[in-house]
Amino acid sequence: MRTLYHPNREEIQFSSVLYALSDQIRLQIVNMLLEKNEQSCGALNIPVAKSTLSHHFKVLRESGVMYTRLEGTQRFISIREEDLNARFPGLLQVVLHATEPY
Repeated sequence: MRTLYHPNREEIQFSSVLYALSDQIRLQIVNMLLEKNEQSCGALNIPVAKSTLSHHFKVLRESGVMYTRLEGTQRFISIREEDLNARFPGLLQVVLHATEPY
């Protein structure tokens, strides 16, 4: 079985997190996961091609924003909120609040 790369808490880089959160689709994914906690990849209703969605998941995972858990043939994703708040206190909430529609 293939293993997926997840940076350790201390390896999470500020610039990588900001890059991951700079895209509207990725922000939408993060907001959905914060509302619903862990979800299967297929449970998110985002109107983009499967390959595009996979790319966004990879960017979020490799930046340290998201965690992917493999269970059989399914992948479950969640936000690494505790790790992000430990590394960069309040960053996730500030970015999400700043990008809310008025």
